[in-house]
Amino acid sequence: MRFVVTGTDTGIGKTVFSAALAAALGGYYWKPVQSGLEEETDSQAVSRLGCLPPERILPEAYRLKTPASPHLAAQLDNVEIAPETLTPPLTDAPLIIEGAGGLLVPLTEHQVFADVYARWRIPVILCARTGLGTINHTLLSLEALRRRFIPVFGVAFIGNEAAETQRIIAAMGQVRVLGRLPPLDPLTPERLQWAFRNYFPLSSFQERTA
Repeated sequence: MRFVVTGTDTGIGKTVFSAALAAALGGYYWKPVQSGLEEETDSQAVSRLGCLPPERILPEAYRLKTPASPHLAAQLDNVEIAPETLTPPLTDAPLIIEGAGGLLVPLTEHQVFADVYARWRIPVILCARTGLGTINHTLLSLEALRRRFIPVFGVAFIGNEAAETQRIIAAMGQVRVLGRLPPLDPLTPERLQWAFRNYFPLSSFQERTA
């Protein structure tokens, strides 16, 4: 079992969701490209929030110092990203792969993350806010996925409940809603795992892609 976790934007909570999902499935986590190393990295955050042992956090293919779009961070760090070399590791348990930002974040001058996902053909979980503007961003992201024939596993909402927003996205986007992760304050491993168990039926992650 493998999933790509992406988002409609950056900073929406897909790392928190990835930590919860990896913990719930007893899986591995892999961040292919990490931009920004001065603060806690996404891999470190997933290890902490998901209580994953070090061997379940797979090393990034690219670690870039600058907290910016990968194509710009690579330029500033004098690193050349070769998207064709990005290949998901083989694991003996579920693998959660987290992208950077949204689907059309550029890796190079000529390729975006969605181009890599199109090559992989791994089911994608799209994380979306529940706040204002999310309908447009989510529907556009679903169009970008389907235009590239990338399998869509479902949408995971993050934030306060917005029933009509969630309903219209499911209806117009013809997509399965996997659940909603509510705001957690404080955000601790225990509260995160409790919320995931209560808001995301594990059976949802055994179903076929849509």
